[in-house]
Amino acid sequence: MLSKVFSMAVLGLDGHKIEIETDIGAGLPAFNIVGLPDEAVKESRERVRSAIKNSGFVFANSRITVNLAPADLKKEGPSFDLATAIAILTADRQIEQNSINKTDLFIGELALNGDIRPVSGVLVIAFVAKEKGFKRIFLPVSNAVEAGLVNDLEIFPVNNLNQLIKHLKQEKMIEPFIPSNLEIEDEKSDFDFCYIKGQHQAKRALEIAASGGHNILMSGPPGSGKTLLARSFVSILPKLTQEEILEITKIYSVAKLLSSDTPLIMKRPFRSPHHTASHIALVGGGTWPRPGEISLAHRGILFLDEFPEFPRIVLEALRQPLEDGVVSVSRAQGSVNFPAKFSLVAAMNPCPCGWLNHPKKQCICSPNQVLRYQKRISGPLLDRIDIHLEVPAVESEKLMSDELAERSKKIKARVENARKTQIERFKSLKIRTNSEMRPSDIKAFCKMTEDAKNLLKIAISQMNLSARVYHRVLKLARTIADLACKEIIDSTHIAEALQYRPKENKY
Repeated sequence: MLSKVFSMAVLGLDGHKIEIETDIGAGLPAFNIVGLPDEAVKESRERVRSAIKNSGFVFANSRITVNLAPADLKKEGPSFDLATAIAILTADRQIEQNSINKTDLFIGELALNGDIRPVSGVLVIAFVAKEKGFKRIFLPVSNAVEAGLVNDLEIFPVNNLNQLIKHLKQEKMIEPFIPSNLEIEDEKSDFDFCYIKGQHQAKRALEIAASGGHNILMSGPPGSGKTLLARSFVSILPKLTQEEILEITKIYSVAKLLSSDTPLIMKRPFRSPHHTASHIALVGGGTWPRPGEISLAHRGILFLDEFPEFPRIVLEALRQPLEDGVVSVSRAQGSVNFPAKFSLVAAMNPCPCGWLNHPKKQCICSPNQVLRYQKRISGPLLDRIDIHLEVPAVESEKLMSDELAERSKKIKARVENARKTQIERFKSLKIRTNSEMRPSDIKAFCKMTEDAKNLLKIAISQMNLSARVYHRVLKLARTIADLACKEIIDSTHIAEALQYRPKENKY
């Protein structure tokens, strides 16, 4: 007899409906799975066989053929186990075909005793299932909260195969999962700006970067506080919206970084890969493409310490994501896109020894060594960084002071106010921050006074600003004006934005 049930495959951040067709026919006993399965799918034969037997049912001693359609789409992972078992039992008439609706979806990995284990990518599956008209999803208990984030779907959390079969036979019904309302908690950070001594200009620059989603590069001697500033940056970022939470959780679900204890990502990501990381680790990839660090930092921070120490190929891989907010991973079987709208926070020493231009310590590097070190970061990449900041060593008097600086909570309030202005400004567009503005948006929203236009014209001529830098200066000035609650950009806003450009002889 022939049976058909439905499951879902995840490729990148997209889901694809999979028809699991099963035929039990005459011939020598065999169990074959076709439809471009990977090793994990092929091995499901033994898991399904044992799970059916150990759940008290009969595994047909016949020729069984399972087809995962469409046949030209590669299937990976153990998430088809549950659907395969149901399809076999239906084809063997141990379950009535009419007990399974065409709008039912089955997801889960089977243990040998019939228990159902959690799988990755459930949030993506739930979103696509809703789009494709599915009404009910049967999945592992541990994945129920994640799937419950999608409205208008009946979620049935299943502990084991036996429990599911009793439900389908209407012997003992499974209660649908009732999702609770998503309450966005205020983010708590272990770091606070009030504990950072001095560095007022750096704090101001980070406040601007947080307000507009801008990229920042900090340069200074060892111990000046660059890493502490970067880690404290999280404490002034605005609270995640519900839409952003779902975006980030999707990525972490596909990357297999969610657990039953943390079914939702409620805090802005802070990713800090080591400088020995490969470009695949940063950008994403693999035989079955997975998100890299830049996608895991989506709507959060990507902190690259010791910036020039990263391999050139790794740094150059950042150029497209910094410009487009998305990264494309191409493989022989196709291409997938991962979102990558993050704030880059990079830190570096001014030279290999770290003491160039230090007022009290002498640099031991030759001019060639300094130039070679600074040239590791290409001009096009530097063009994509909005704020270039020098972080000097902290004076001893400030370092020993017991006085606390302004708390992150106060700075965060100003940042959130600026973000609200931007959300209102861009409500009819698909962007959220000033850093995401396109040239047409800049023309529409970056209105300047005559003094501001004249100052910017002089700066373009004297500082040899490229077209890209010109646009980035305007975006930065727009954010500075938003912090000052000004609708029109004036010359003071342009002047502050220009001071964050690198000195001509620095690189």
